[in-house]
Amino acid sequence: MSVDLHHVESGPPDAPPLLLGGSLGTTTAMWEPQVAALSTAFRVIRFDHRGHGGSPVPPGPYTMADLAGDVVALLDRLGLARAHYAGLSIGGMVGQWLAVHHPDRLDRLALLATSPHTGPAGPWLERAALVRAEGTAAVADAVVGRWFTPEFARDRPGDVAVLRAQVAATDPEGYAGCCEAVAGYDVRGGLPGVTAPTLLVAGAEDPSTPPAQHADVIARLLPDAAYTTLPDTAHLVSWQRPDEVNALLLRHLRAGE
Repeated sequence: MSVDLHHVESGPPDAPPLLLGGSLGTTTAMWEPQVAALSTAFRVIRFDHRGHGGSPVPPGPYTMADLAGDVVALLDRLGLARAHYAGLSIGGMVGQWLAVHHPDRLDRLALLATSPHTGPAGPWLERAALVRAEGTAAVADAVVGRWFTPEFARDRPGDVAVLRAQVAATDPEGYAGCCEAVAGYDVRGGLPGVTAPTLLVAGAEDPSTPPAQHADVIARLLPDAAYTTLPDTAHLVSWQRPDEVNALLLRHLRAGE
């Protein structure tokens, strides 16, 4: 059963709608570096995944179908037949699931630092068990340590602290449930049938979703994809390289106008 996702809107209400789905352990605030730029052209709708931020926290485990179903329910609640979608990490996994299973609800798609599959389930199930036992603060440093390059983290400690606080504040059951959704996720078989024009953006130094094992695979499978790899950038590409990411998103999402 779907839940009513917490969401925040900005931009002209009559502009083309654009949904933004964030990384595991973040809230709508993850997209702050994008809001001003994207709101010039779109009705920007940032949402918290179930178990995150202001969204409900049903008992886990969750599935990717659950997370995507919440987004479809949000579209229905807002009276939107279709929308653009941009997602990072687990948000990008949700976007791929929507593109495969709900193609009639998407216009254009942007996938940032994400994967078409997550490999062995064991590490994700272990992380779920850890946060249920000890809370999300137990994984916050390790998680955020993979989001930025060492140079960025050294020069911008305030940014690191902001994102660490988001992870540490995430409800343990919500975080664990989403880990379990990631553990069972693989859309490689469905990607060749995706019809939404897609932008792929990867960080060349991303230790969480290394491009060669993840974005490169998506690019080979998708029939209509533009692919950019950002140098000297780790996992949270939207935060570490906002100007480049904003320009890429605007160019791609406005191409269909």
